[in-house]
Amino acid sequence: MILIDMNQVMISNLMVQLAHGKEIEEDLVRHMVLNSLRMYRSKFYKEYGELILCYDSKNYWRKKVFPYYKGTRKRDREKSNHNWSNIFDTLNKLRDEFRNNLPYTIMDVDGAEADDIIAVLTKYQGTANIRLQRDMQPAVKVLILSGDKDFIQLQKYPFVKQFNPIQKKFIIGSDPKAYILEHTIKGDRSDGIPNFLSEDDTFVENKRQKPLSKKNIDMWLDMSPEQFCRDEVTKRQYERNRQLIDFNYIPEEVEKTIIDSYESNLPHKRGKLYPYFAMHGLNDMLDRIGEF
Repeated sequence: MILIDMNQVMISNLMVQLAHGKEIEEDLVRHMVLNSLRMYRSKFYKEYGELILCYDSKNYWRKKVFPYYKGTRKRDREKSNHNWSNIFDTLNKLRDEFRNNLPYTIMDVDGAEADDIIAVLTKYQGTANIRLQRDMQPAVKVLILSGDKDFIQLQKYPFVKQFNPIQKKFIIGSDPKAYILEHTIKGDRSDGIPNFLSEDDTFVENKRQKPLSKKNIDMWLDMSPEQFCRDEVTKRQYERNRQLIDFNYIPEEVEKTIIDSYESNLPHKRGKLYPYFAMHGLNDMLDRIGEF
């Protein structure tokens, strides 16, 4: 099972194009993303199995429980020189094309992000592996294709590896349990989640976070949250971060929706590849169609 964070793969390919001062060219983005998928499958299929393409949905549960989640991204996009409307139109069109033509499981679940899908399917595979081992069968390996270090917490499962497709190297977390505790304490600025000492609206209101010293963080890593959360405010803010960051706190209804979608999701036959590539003039892909 190869779980691919498609938002990262597609945007990284698109940004390569923008970095050269070009406008978005749909044909070029399509070619680059498909070629990336071909390379990943060629490199990892033998050991890890088939690709599963995981996307963010438009609506996600974290925004409902924490309205400031990713709250600065719209503002940051408005400051950039890129045509984000065109970018999103291109990405959405390619996602729909892939869903209709590629012979892979495509996961796009309302209310869930790609992170949720990857986390839930990893846990789902862990349960399946227990049954396999009872029957004296080897566990199915999972490869997560993403540079997002949030997935280090999933390395608690011995059958999981993570590969950063941008840096082209494996990500190895030394202690998944310590990682998720520290990450919860510090929050995640890129997602608009402040550290556990700071207020909910810290980033959207341009407030300064309350400082965290390395000495205190190191001390807290040897303690339980009940010990280092000084009052009801910091306890609530720690629980806020834990719910948003720790994959163990994905809501049960979201997990169920993801699993139901996965179990009912049948990939297309490989016969759809040839007409799809031919229609878009992907002649070099036609020559290597067996690698898809």
